[in-house]
This record gives sequence, C-alpha cells and structure tokens, in this order.
Amino acid sequence: MTLEAAAEAFREAMRQTVKRYSLWYFVEGILLVAAGVLAIIYPVISSVSVVFLLGWLLIVSGILQGLSLVGARHVPHFWLQLISVILAVLIGLLFLRDPGQGLLPIALLLIVFFMVEGISKVVFALTIRPMPSWGWVLSSGLLGIILSLFLWVGLPVAAVWLISLLLGIELISVGAAIALLAWKVRHS
Repeated sequence: MTLEAAAEAFREAMRQTVKRYSLWYFVEGILLVAAGVLAIIYPVISSVSVVFLLGWLLIVSGILQGLSLVGARHVPHFWLQLISVILAVLIGLLFLRDPGQGLLPIALLLIVFFMVEGISKVVFALTIRPMPSWGWVLSSGLLGIILSLFLWVGLPVAAVWLISLLLGIELISVGAAIALLAWKVRHS
C-alpha cells in the first residue's frame, strides 16, 4: 500500500467515525459554545469565581471531547486528541484545587492548553480534509494557536477578564466548528 493510499484510507476511517458519531459531535459543539459564552460573560462577578468557573468549564469540555474520542481509538493522531482532553481536565482540576492561586499560573496553563488544543485541531482538520466544513475546524485550531501567542505576549498584565475572554473565544470557536462539521456530515 502506498503512502497516499494509506493516507486516504485513514481519511475515510475518520470520515466514517465523524459520520457515525455526528450527534455526539453536534451536542459537544453546542455545549462548548455555551461554555464559551459563559466564560466571556462570567468575569464580572469576581476573579476567584472566574477561576472556579474556568476550572469547571475546562473539566466539562475535556470530558465532552473525551466522549467524542470513544469511536476514534484506532485512528492515527488519537493520542494528540487524548493529550488535549487530559490537559483540559487536569488544568480544570488544578483551578478548582486553589482558585485564589493567582493569574500567572493560570495564564501559563492556558497558554499550554490553547497551543495543544490548537495543534490538535489543525492536525484533525488536515486529516478529515475534504469533508464539509473541515476549513472551520482548521480555522478553530489556528485561532487556538494565535490565542496562546496573544496570551503569552500579554502575560505581565494578563487579567482574569482577558483569560476568560480568550477561553470563551476558544471554546466558542472549537464548539462552533465541531457542531457545524457534525451538522454538515449528518445532512450530507
């Protein structure tokens, strides 16, 4: 089997997995968008509450993304997606352990999360290409990478609202891309 034939077989396996679990992907996408909106709106209350909420949002988004991986265990790049899921849950648990820990550790953890999540989505998008809406998934991944770099540059003055805003944008971007992909696949 040539390398090109193997790549096409892999793409077809990914397409079938997305099609088979399109409802799960759609629900995950909608919930991630809702979590993103909450992340953007919630910082008004207080910084400790925001850190607490961000912890739960990361845990929930990690669990939802983990559920979407159930049917994709035998697919290449599974481990990159799994690392993203584990990071989301781990960072969420660290946020819950000590919500008053300060912004610098949170910002550093989010930089790592956004970068890994972004790279993971770029690899996933390039893998499922040319499925409908693969470009949205690619854009979502690139946005995650850009957000991590933006947060890195703003580290000395990073505020909770900035972290919440960036996390909200990331969750909305990923959720919308996944929901749109699932919707198009389900109706194609």
